[in-house]
Amino acid sequence: MIRYLSRLRLTAFRNYTAAALDLDSRHVVLTGPNGAGKTNLLEAVSVLSPGRGLRGASFDTLQSQGSDLPWAVAATVETDDGPSDIGTGASPDGGRRVRINGANARSIEAMSDYLRVLWLTPSMDGLFSGPAGDRRRFLDRLVTTLIPSHSASVGDYEKAMRQRNRLLEDNGDVSWLSAVEAQMAELGASIHLARTDSLTHLQALIEQSLDDQSFPAAHLALTPLFEQGEEPASSAALETALASLWRASRGVDRAAGRTISGPHRVDLDVTYAQKAMPAALGSTGEQKALLIGLILAHARLVKLRTGITPFLLLDEIAAHLDPDRRRALFSALDGLGTQCFLTGTDRLLFEALGDRAQMITVRDGRVSTD
Repeated sequence: MIRYLSRLRLTAFRNYTAAALDLDSRHVVLTGPNGAGKTNLLEAVSVLSPGRGLRGASFDTLQSQGSDLPWAVAATVETDDGPSDIGTGASPDGGRRVRINGANARSIEAMSDYLRVLWLTPSMDGLFSGPAGDRRRFLDRLVTTLIPSHSASVGDYEKAMRQRNRLLEDNGDVSWLSAVEAQMAELGASIHLARTDSLTHLQALIEQSLDDQSFPAAHLALTPLFEQGEEPASSAALETALASLWRASRGVDRAAGRTISGPHRVDLDVTYAQKAMPAALGSTGEQKALLIGLILAHARLVKLRTGITPFLLLDEIAAHLDPDRRRALFSALDGLGTQCFLTGTDRLLFEALGDRAQMITVRDGRVSTD
């Protein structure tokens, strides 16, 4: 059975005062003019997962202007075990809360027991040639679909690092500084090992499909965590090495006003495998196709490792693909056995999907089905 969303309800979310969609297991195509709210619908689905959704926005910005109700997103997920109701929405502290089947969830990550979510947006088109921070966030999103707690670990690490930077700036208590660095080391080791393990499995899966000519394949690697010496293999040794690194670099980091080294500085190195060429040197079309191929491969990996095929949210995905590649994409989506949400301004771009998709028109924060 394909896991799919059968109901999606929005309240006071972005430009939607209220919206309701009743769906079947087919793909969902959202069409309408720019600014109508297509991407907002994708974002609503994306917040049914750990993290801040496809825009990376703070939760208070999701609130619909002029509404007295708090924002909320609710969905019914159809699974082999029957339907499950998942909901998330604003909490009084400015964050969000989660309810599953009518009860408060034990954690944000509990949603991942029912659905996983991946996405591609136009802002990611320059991923391979853009800042390293964008590639790290992309990598961490991939890892989170495999290891739901990863997103929280990254957030906690960054919070601890900001605390360390303040202590260095204020010449804070040394024992307190050491305690913060120990916390950073524990989180940093967990983050780095989750990244490397996920990339190892993803690369192995990509290698199995190098002969598939539909989309180019990527060779993936992380830049070195340490400038000198081999990287410790065990978590405990890695924690010790990171703590030692930060203890030794306090003077340099104080002068720089930031923590210069650590997992937050690692970059994702991507090579166009068939051409043995850095991905950043590919044409715009090649980079787009490479990114699509990477997402499709990771979706297969998530299915293999977790038993849950992720929902794919593909924003304006078809506009820059030629007809042959569009057909290849639609065929690949069918092969995943999942429900995909696609947006575009021109319905003709999705003709090749035929009746394998349900068409929904979006205008001014309102939805209508054909």
